Amino acid sequence: MAKKQFRTESKKLLDMMVNSIYTHKEIFLRELISNASDAIDKLYFRSLTDQSVSLKKDDYFIRIAVDKTARTLTVTDNGCGMSKDELENNLGTIAKSGSFEFKADKPADSEGNIDIIGQFGVGFYSAFMVADEITVDSRAYGSGEGWRWQSSGADGYTVTEFPSAEPGTKVTLHIKPDTEEEHYSEYLEEYRIRSLVKKYSDYIRYPIKMLTSHEHLKEGTEDEYETHTEDAILNSMVPIWKRAQSEVSEEEYNRFYREKFFDYEPPLKVVRQKAEGGSNYEALLFIPSHIPYDFYSKDYEKGLQLYSSGVMIMEKCKDLLPDYFSFVKGLVDSSDLSLNISRELLQHDRQLKVIAKAIEKKINGELSKMLANERDNYEKFFAAFGNQLKWGVYSDYGMNKDSLQDLLMFKSSDGGKYTTLREYVDRMPESQKKIYYACGDSVLKTSMLPQVESVTAKGFEVLYLTDDIDEFALQMMHTYAEKEFLNVCKEELDLSTDEEKEALKAENDRNAEMLAFIKESLGESVKKVCFTDKLKNHAACLSSEGELSAGMERVLKKMPGADGNQIKAELVLEINKDHPVAEKLALLYGSDKEKLADYGRLLLGQAKLLGGIPLEDPAAFADLVAKLM
Repeated sequence: MAKKQFRTESKKLLDMMVNSIYTHKEIFLRELISNASDAIDKLYFRSLTDQSVSLKKDDYFIRIAVDKTARTLTVTDNGCGMSKDELENNLGTIAKSGSFEFKADKPADSEGNIDIIGQFGVGFYSAFMVADEITVDSRAYGSGEGWRWQSSGADGYTVTEFPSAEPGTKVTLHIKPDTEEEHYSEYLEEYRIRSLVKKYSDYIRYPIKMLTSHEHLKEGTEDEYETHTEDAILNSMVPIWKRAQSEVSEEEYNRFYREKFFDYEPPLKVVRQKAEGGSNYEALLFIPSHIPYDFYSKDYEKGLQLYSSGVMIMEKCKDLLPDYFSFVKGLVDSSDLSLNISRELLQHDRQLKVIAKAIEKKINGELSKMLANERDNYEKFFAAFGNQLKWGVYSDYGMNKDSLQDLLMFKSSDGGKYTTLREYVDRMPESQKKIYYACGDSVLKTSMLPQVESVTAKGFEVLYLTDDIDEFALQMMHTYAEKEFLNVCKEELDLSTDEEKEALKAENDRNAEMLAFIKESLGESVKKVCFTDKLKNHAACLSSEGELSAGMERVLKKMPGADGNQIKAELVLEINKDHPVAEKLALLYGSDKEKLADYGRLLLGQAKLLGGIPLEDPAAFADLVAKLM
């Protein structure tokens, strides 16, 4: 029989199919299995109203067979099959979909309506990525005629009568020979077939069968092995997220999580979500118990696995998770999403955004419940992933701060343990007007800052900010519960009475010339030198003016490409007016200005060390100490 040509610009489209549309060649098996599942779905749907269909639901199957010698891979189903006209229409016209028409013909609320996976009619042709010839033997259920469709690609196809065809459809691929770039023979290996079915088609609702072989010790021998062949079912069929929560044990969730997401520890929390109505989907989410080894590397990819009616479409759908929840693992299964022609990517439609927003809200709600009811687990979670939440507060110009702020925790001067902002505010004495915080490399170092000592002596609690993102997040929030945040190392820290303020101002006015001299001797290191009454036992400290604190300067200078000369906090050297060193400075101003300048440099170095600011020249500071001794 003469070859027929593909219709509707099919030659060009077939070339696109093989070379452009699909990212990974391996998905051809997913497409063929999905088509087989659709064919069974159609016959099963028909059986609900047609008594002539004798098959029961348990009678349906999909079978995969491999012949390495002939280099063929076969996918067979006992579904509805195709007539000659259907072979012509469905396989002779690329991008025509019998599944799509079948679904369109059925009312949405019809009894027994079931999901149909394939809707574009192009998935079948993905097989040409690995096969140089495809043969389809098919017989429509209830028909006495069988037909064979055969093609080697864009040069056309033939349709001939094939009397021996069984009811259903058998697709036979002749696998291409290997090349230097491509090892097509892998698709003839049992282990590869099993892995692809597990990856993409594990939850097809019908059994996917294949003859499998394995070796075992021959009975009565100690070192002789024989090959044993058995008919195995390769897929699980029923997804764990389709089972009632009461029917799934914790161990089953843990095993599923470890196997699917390659973690050696069970998750900290399992989250189930099912939505019906405006958007129909099911989600199974896991909050890990520790940071993945590559979490802060460029290789880490966020995203949830995306399934459409149990068939995996995407390994990582990043659009389903905001960056600040990128640690969440899991999957979403929905039959409502608009997929593109290859089903590998999503069209950016309203449905996807609706699902993503609902998942974001669900994760936030579950974390809030964990904080309220499982404090130890939440603190473990926050120790691992708290920085992501803080980044979420800071990013996008603080757009998400209102939804995330109550999930934040910080260590504090209240015993050094974690506290939320709500708990901090609830403990505030009535006289306290601001939320105080201090920045440092560790809780211990931060607690030793001179300014912290002064604030806690007044009975006020101080939050310890020990991560680089912390102060940026609080600055973006600006307030919490109408209370402003204030860095205790800012010059504006004010703990004095009106009377004490007057006394301090008089002291600074009286020593204005001496303080100006010390400032001049320190050059551009500080913007100002002044006396303070906020210190208790320490001689001096460094504070900052303006928006940029010393801690923020330190963080920004660590950024790649940062210009250290452009990033500079305006530092103020504050000297304890009640410390004996104040009298020594006044004495030196009248008798030895050179030594006074050295004392100023000594106090600046001391204040830097106390504030966790690195000395620019440690050797010079050491020599200065020895000189003054």
